Amino acid sequence: MAVKIRLQRHGKKNFAFFHIVVADSRSPRDGRYVEQIGSYNPNTNPATITLNTERALAWIKVGAVPTLTARRLLSYEGVLLRHHLDGGVAKGALTQAEADKKWNDWKAQHDAKVEAKKNALKNSAIEAKKAAKAVEVKVNEARAEAIAKKAAELAAQAAEAEAPAEEAVEAPVEA
Repeated sequence: MAVKIRLQRHGKKNFAFFHIVVADSRSPRDGRYVEQIGSYNPNTNPATITLNTERALAWIKVGAVPTLTARRLLSYEGVLLRHHLDGGVAKGALTQAEADKKWNDWKAQHDAKVEAKKNALKNSAIEAKKAAKAVEVKVNEARAEAIAKKAAELAAQAAEAEAPAEEAVEAPVEA
């Protein structure tokens, strides 16, 4: 039985999310699976990946083959790096302590990158809101200025209209 780590599609049209599953390669895409090891939601920015890394690593060690997309997700989460480091420890190329140090360094850098991206997205959203607010304030000031100008013109026209009428009314009264 060839076992694959692959994605199983869920969600609705144009808004899919995926379960990361271990399944027999002969079973249908959304069919029966052996174990669900995580989920992937590409609709968020950055994409949300929840993965049981221990179970994924265990399945890779017993020969489960990830599909291309699943391989990218496993690599993003560091499962393939951990598998590579464990292989180095098994061959004697490095000690378990060195492997753990490399893994922890990589994980810290990865988490910092993800956090930096989240902060950058948050800051850009805040800046966009500030820019939109500034534009709105300018538009509102221009509108208020135009309304005040029009009100002044109407008041001037009303004053001109009343002035000749008063002269006309006053002239016959004096005669």
